[in-house]
Amino acid sequence: MASTWFGASVKRKEDPAFLQGKGRYIDDIHLPGMLHAAFVRSPYAHAKVGRIDKDAALTMPGVHAVLTFADLPEPVRRQTLPLLVPHPALRQPFMPHALVKDEACYVGEPVACVIADSRYLAEDAADRVEVEYQPLPAVNDCRDALGEGAPLAHAGAESNVAARFPLRVGDADRAFSGAAHVFREKIYQHRGGPFFIECRGAIAQYDAAADSYLLHVSSQGSHRLKRCMLEMFDLGDHQVRVVTPDVGGGFGPKGAFYPEYVNIAVASRLTGRPVKWIEDRRENFLTTHQERDQYWDMEIAVEGNAKIIGVRGQLIHETGAYVPWGIVLPWITATTVPGPYVIPNFKLDVVSVFTNKIQTTPVRGAGRPEAVVTMERLMDRVARELKLDRAEVRRRNFIQPGQMPYNVGIIFRDGRPVTYDSGDYPACQAAALAASDYAGFGSRQAEARKAGRHLGIGISNAVEATGLGPYEGATARIATSGKIAVYTGATPQGQSHKTTLAQIAADQLGVDYNDVTVVTADTATISLGMGTFAARTAVNAGSSVHLAAKEVAAKAKKIAAGMMECMEDDLELDGGYVRLKSAPDVRKSFAEIAVRSIGTPGFSMAGGLAPGLEHTSYFTPEQSVYSNGTHVAEVEVDIETGAVRILRFTVAHDCGRVINPLIVDGQVVGGVAHGVGNALFERMVYDENAQPLTTHFGEYLLPLATDVPHVDLVHLETPSPLNPLGVKGAGEGGTIASIAAILSAVENALEPFGVTVAEAPISPQRIVELLGEHALGRTR
Repeated sequence: MASTWFGASVKRKEDPAFLQGKGRYIDDIHLPGMLHAAFVRSPYAHAKVGRIDKDAALTMPGVHAVLTFADLPEPVRRQTLPLLVPHPALRQPFMPHALVKDEACYVGEPVACVIADSRYLAEDAADRVEVEYQPLPAVNDCRDALGEGAPLAHAGAESNVAARFPLRVGDADRAFSGAAHVFREKIYQHRGGPFFIECRGAIAQYDAAADSYLLHVSSQGSHRLKRCMLEMFDLGDHQVRVVTPDVGGGFGPKGAFYPEYVNIAVASRLTGRPVKWIEDRRENFLTTHQERDQYWDMEIAVEGNAKIIGVRGQLIHETGAYVPWGIVLPWITATTVPGPYVIPNFKLDVVSVFTNKIQTTPVRGAGRPEAVVTMERLMDRVARELKLDRAEVRRRNFIQPGQMPYNVGIIFRDGRPVTYDSGDYPACQAAALAASDYAGFGSRQAEARKAGRHLGIGISNAVEATGLGPYEGATARIATSGKIAVYTGATPQGQSHKTTLAQIAADQLGVDYNDVTVVTADTATISLGMGTFAARTAVNAGSSVHLAAKEVAAKAKKIAAGMMECMEDDLELDGGYVRLKSAPDVRKSFAEIAVRSIGTPGFSMAGGLAPGLEHTSYFTPEQSVYSNGTHVAEVEVDIETGAVRILRFTVAHDCGRVINPLIVDGQVVGGVAHGVGNALFERMVYDENAQPLTTHFGEYLLPLATDVPHVDLVHLETPSPLNPLGVKGAGEGGTIASIAAILSAVENALEPFGVTVAEAPISPQRIVELLGEHALGRTR
């Protein structure tokens, strides 16, 4: 069937409700008799926890319960929160309990949970809970944590190493021994957070009659959270339902399972009333998962013509206090380093290290931006040393379209070889350079320098593994009223699932996309799901919707053919009817066909068809599919204040066939905004005792609207051969390459001063410091 809606820039179905103030977020849900939770949290980064006195809190009016570890039900006490992605390389798989048992390992770790009539009362009561702490030495820096005599992040641990693993392709050491040129870079990439506009939150409601729980939660994966709840409480599948309402941003960390969810479920059962917990912004800074720090010590070996013959080095990755996602984050980082370049010899030793800070897990880009910064810094170094144009160095090293599928030689987090399925990297860079007028930049820069202004331009290329498995499901159903619904476990946080998935189904069913209702993130509507993360929904849920709707269309034709006494090939679907192609007025409505599909009481089903005009599909990808992009940033740096103004930003992006260009544009531009913050502003600062010093937005800077540039966006479409839609993911590409491009542009602007950039973020203060260090060096 020809596409009517796939590829069309139709308006988002989600927007009318949001624009009218009718969105339904977690804090908009108010249940009768609802109580509220607040947490007593460790003020120490590392401490033994002794006696907890809750008597004073319990005597306060309006306080219903104070939970400590000892008060939790036995199934919860006997285990930690689930380790979602175990891996044999994990030496010490430390995970937290729902409440601290005897050792707090980061500032903000929950020690007790107070339940009261209001959040205000609960917080007042939490202040009355007395806890005996015995402070222990804390680990702040992951590199220092590897040093001899460093304190242990976990008492009794064998070391601070969570995991070590190598990646090897070819013989890097041999390649380096014969290289014409070898260049070394040490790069530091600092910790930052997700900081969505809506903080985390959840409501638990226990039904005593059914012995079951209903959990409303602001999340990225209702089914994953349900799985965790079943394990924590030792329950059957029928005893937990998880529903995710509208979500005000997720960026990765809302896909995790947090201890607060367990506690409010325990409290709801204990009190017999619904219990709500809404994270405040200080808690968000302290206890929502973050990403990085990373220390890189890297070398690149090239021939005299700048062709890469090898890359090698070490990555020290901070995992924080626990490992909820195992080694997923450093593994993604490590396997992203090669990017779009031919690197015949590659060696990277990765060590993941515990500290006494909130754990690091995937944030938008999931370790890929750090890898791209590292590789692109190496490429710029080669260009600078060999006095070549930066774009030319990249062009000489690109994997060519004729080499696809291209096996990089390493294994990705899904256990499959990193094999790029499709893409035209030279064409992507050429498109970005043309759209940014890269060729004309030299004259613009020269004119600016005459006027005492400092312009710079930077280039970055990235390849992103998207569409990760194992699956996502979709049920397409036509009700006996003729109404069409699609149900999926995908859990949107702004990605427009209710629009794009409707477009896919509408093409198969021959209807307007507005006639398809998409229901997401409710574990009662579809039995299995993974959620929305890792730029995977278009590939997995999109393909499942396509397959399910296609089956429903075929079934509708089969039933209608029997009703109309004709051949199925003589029929077509259009506007809610199945009709004869030769006589469009001869038709049966979807409602009539749906009624026939469910049978008649007392009669057998005809035609051997399964009951109902519906079908469920689970698309299971063979491997990841690989999007790619080129970013070009043009900036101006004020050498007096260190301020960076982005004058122009260009993205050429290839995510395969584009379902809705308007929505993809929004995803990419939003990703660039995220990258601007990571490159220039966002920095989580801790003191030597791992005490956070940035705990609100007066101290942690986010980009303003005036900091985010207009983005000139060019779409390339290289369809993936690995799914029926030919699509690849688009949700993270705007972030992944943007940071490296901005850093490159800043360095280029400061080239007359001999300043090089080997860190992110590069703040105004840091730029002034680097300029001062260079000036001081010249005077010595």
